[in-house]
Amino acid sequence: MEKNEISESCSELADKKEKEGFWSALSLAWGLGYTIAIPLIALALFGRILDKRFNTSPWLLLAGIFLSIIISTFAVYYKTVKILNATEKERKDRKK
Repeated sequence: MEKNEISESCSELADKKEKEGFWSALSLAWGLGYTIAIPLIALALFGRILDKRFNTSPWLLLAGIFLSIIISTFAVYYKTVKILNATEKERKDRKK
């Protein structure tokens, strides 16, 4: 291989890694968005329905929102810990 060919293949590899990083970050953001949005919407709607049924507006709606915040916080925390552990493992594997 010539020097020119090597530099071209290195730049192609760097471009590929950059694209993978972008899609990986986008996937992470999308997943975290769903982790937050789904419990919020589901529990807020459930609270609203119960409020209408029992005429307790807005207390069950607020309880549903509060519960969804707690659930989402724990879910995001555990996903973050999982990602950090995987990243640390990758870093250790590269050093070997």
